[in-house]
Amino acid sequence: MMDDTPEQVPETVATYLRLRGLKPSSKSWRRRRRVRTDDENQPFTAGRDPRGVGDVLTELTRQAGWEGQLAREDVVRTWAEVAGADTAERTRPVSFHEGTLTIQADSTAWAKQLQLMRSQILTEIVRRYPEAGVVAVRFIGPDVPSWKWGTRAVPGRGPRDTYG
Repeated sequence: MMDDTPEQVPETVATYLRLRGLKPSSKSWRRRRRVRTDDENQPFTAGRDPRGVGDVLTELTRQAGWEGQLAREDVVRTWAEVAGADTAERTRPVSFHEGTLTIQADSTAWAKQLQLMRSQILTEIVRRYPEAGVVAVRFIGPDVPSWKWGTRAVPGRGPRDTYG
């Protein structure tokens, strides 16, 4: 007689097998248990060496595709190092769109001066952060008031006697 009685199979396994519509069998349960190997917990196997947190985070950001976005954030965070301390006091990065980094200056004079230095600044950004994807730098002056409100603005020069 074969030993396929449910008494030799642990009760939890027998219940699981009955719910799945299978016949509890101690022979198949033991065989399955014997064949199963856990390579993940074997010592001295490949991939088991400890790694630093920096290496793990670098691998995670590479797999998730965050390298470009983090590099653009690094450009903003280290703007004082990229552009220089004096320039960083009077400018700030405001946007990044389709490869163009937009920098806002405190005055139009600073914006014009930085336009003359555009190639040097762009070279420094590309050298330090090649994965950022910066292909152009645009310099703008300070925010000026806009007289256009809403979608139905009248084209033209706007009010001319406001300050007089």
